Amino acid sequence: MEQQSQLQRLGLFDARVPRYTSYPTAPHFSNSIGESRFREWISAIPAGDSISLYMHVPFCRRLCWFCACRTQGTQSEDPVRAYAQTLLDELALLKASLAPGVKLSRLHWGGGTPTLMPADVIRTVAGAVLSEFPLADGAEFSVEIDPNEIDETRMDALAEAGLTRASIGVQDFDPEIQKVIGREQSYDITKRAIDMIRDRGIASLNADILYGLPHQDPWRISRTVEQLIALNPDRVALYGYAHVPWMAKRQVMIPSETLPDPHQRLRLFEVARELFLDAGYDEIGIDHFARPSDGLAEAQQAGRLRRNFQGYTDDQANVLIGLGASSISRFPQGYAQNSPATGSHVGAIRDGRFSTTRGHAFSAEDIWRARMIEALMCDFEIRADEFIRDHGFTPETLAQVFAPISRQFGMMVHVDDRGLRIPPQGRALTRMIARMLDAYDMAASGHSTAI
Repeated sequence: MEQQSQLQRLGLFDARVPRYTSYPTAPHFSNSIGESRFREWISAIPAGDSISLYMHVPFCRRLCWFCACRTQGTQSEDPVRAYAQTLLDELALLKASLAPGVKLSRLHWGGGTPTLMPADVIRTVAGAVLSEFPLADGAEFSVEIDPNEIDETRMDALAEAGLTRASIGVQDFDPEIQKVIGREQSYDITKRAIDMIRDRGIASLNADILYGLPHQDPWRISRTVEQLIALNPDRVALYGYAHVPWMAKRQVMIPSETLPDPHQRLRLFEVARELFLDAGYDEIGIDHFARPSDGLAEAQQAGRLRRNFQGYTDDQANVLIGLGASSISRFPQGYAQNSPATGSHVGAIRDGRFSTTRGHAFSAEDIWRARMIEALMCDFEIRADEFIRDHGFTPETLAQVFAPISRQFGMMVHVDDRGLRIPPQGRALTRMIARMLDAYDMAASGHSTAI
């Protein structure tokens, strides 16, 4: 109770802060970044470098009410096939703009529902990507798989294409919760999909679940976590459901009075967390868990954990290029986002140009603030020696940066000559502490509850 009282006093249960999968966050992007800047940043990638490639498929058979992703519904294959051709055309544009010999450290297909693509389209798209951009040593090819939208033929196509990691959204196995959030997906259907994945020798499996859903209570989330652990995923993301119906209009279908309050949300997280730890998972950052043999756990042990738009990653590439409508690319120079409207994006590619409509060019201050925030989110620590060595700080200037955080959070942070650390009792406050390093206007930030 004392711990909860301290967290309440510091504002955990009232705060709304960004998730910090980028800095600055996407609401601070502007239309000052367009196609010409995108091409300039692409052309600066050295020959033979390794990059990450993300391909966004925005279609779903049904629109889940909890989801805030940019998606659109379709009951027909035709829009999916047409969009896949656009991805191939965009890929050709990218290839023509890059220096020779570029390889992929990561290839990820997300959405939406990439597994809406028929088997022949999966083979065509994967073949085109990998013929233009071969995988580097140790590379991963991952795909988000909807258990309701996968069958043997599509799973065969993914396996033949070289899939190394599958990602499955679970959210919650409770039937009543599934009905309220518009995502009906039974345990048996999920297990069937996972069996197909394992039967084809795809060893790495990610799963996502949510806490803070309507009607969720400790017993129900315990049951879901226990069922998920029985399926033995290598990596789990335990995300807090963000109820933002003013941004994601479909969420108005979820009755707000059925949602747990912030104190209950924290309890739900703690219940799930303890079950994963008891099952032998390592805790990764603020909301991930991984088997000790998983790449995330190894990266955390080695101090190589990173954060990007998909959450935590062990990918060390400096460049992430996003293909498809609304995709965001990250370069050492800044962010560039494709048109969020599928029609506008398709039209641009058809005209032989990239659809970049907004983004952000980093200032020197953005770079060090972004790195400090990432260090907190990944390692709960900002090491003084790194920022003195790499960013031109002195012990005195670092102390000036840390002083407001120390005053605000007291014993929930430790500050000394080695830097700033968040001890275990303060880690629920990590996003709030990171917010103290954010120089942008909070009113314009994308944000959700802090727990």
